[in-house]
Amino acid sequence: MERAGLLQKIVGWLRAGYPEGVPDGDYVALLGVLRRKLTEDDIEAIVTELLADTDGAVTREQIRELVEAYALQQASDKDVARVSAHLAAGGWPLADPDVP
Repeated sequence: MERAGLLQKIVGWLRAGYPEGVPDGDYVALLGVLRRKLTEDDIEAIVTELLADTDGAVTREQIRELVEAYALQQASDKDVARVSAHLAAGGWPLADPDVP
């Protein structure tokens, strides 16, 4: 699968799995799930796409601060399971997406 196409699918899964936005309690686990297969550049591209949905309510700097605040924390198995359920509800494949 082409990288750009994969990133668009991931954005779609995130939007579908979290139609009201990602709650604070899911950030650590979500970052953990995304970082399993995606690069920092991939995550940045996803953030850019999702920022378009916020109509300026959230800034890139606010997201960067959240990522930095949560990046070194470890998600519990329960948190990862909850986030995985949201992503699966949005269409994320149960197995890891095929990332080249």
